[in-house]
Amino acid sequence: MAYVSNNSDEESPTVLIVESNAMSIQRLSSIFKIKDFNIEICQDGDKAVDEYITLDPELVVISLDIPSLDGHLTALEMREHGGDARIVFVAPRRLANVAADAKFSAGAVAWLQKPVTASALDEKWDTILGPIPDAPGLEDLDELYPIDRIKPEEDDGPLPLPALPGMPLPGLPALENPVAPAVAELPSLELNTPLPVAQSVEKPKKSRKLLYSIILFIAIGSGYAAYSANLI
Repeated sequence: MAYVSNNSDEESPTVLIVESNAMSIQRLSSIFKIKDFNIEICQDGDKAVDEYITLDPELVVISLDIPSLDGHLTALEMREHGGDARIVFVAPRRLANVAADAKFSAGAVAWLQKPVTASALDEKWDTILGPIPDAPGLEDLDELYPIDRIKPEEDDGPLPLPALPGMPLPGLPALENPVAPAVAELPSLELNTPLPVAQSVEKPKKSRKLLYSIILFIAIGSGYAAYSANLI
């Protein structure tokens, strides 16, 4: 990575400005144009970390009061991803103590009071070009916002299969007389429609007619025999 300087290299260094205030963006852009920097602007902390990884800038200017991640956490995320970028915080006077603490925690090279002027930047320029401090805040990064940095749980392997009926559970002795699970009694079915009753089959009447004919024949024969006896 190129060293930040008033260089005359063919390729100018890049400054990533992370700021959400339009007037501050315009002011910072004008100052760094004078120093012949390529200027990249991002207004969101999370997106700024992605831009930092993509651009690999020589200098990052971060406002402490930006959306998504605040400037302190944004700087720590950048430092965690590596790189040799020099980080400069900008903050209003009321946040002077916060800016000083953030500078130490994230290993920033300087912090500047808003509104930033070209003369204020020139006064700190030698410090900005100096060595990059360590970032002790990286050790506490997980504790600063643990909800956003949930680590995946370790895989404990496949879940055990449920025991089949009559089979012992893993680690338990088998039962000598396993009892089968009770089967629920089915409710009785009520038929709304009566079952059809078999109809009686009418027998043929030929046998009855034959019987009547025999009886009639016998009666006539008996009557005739009696009549004949009287005549004799």
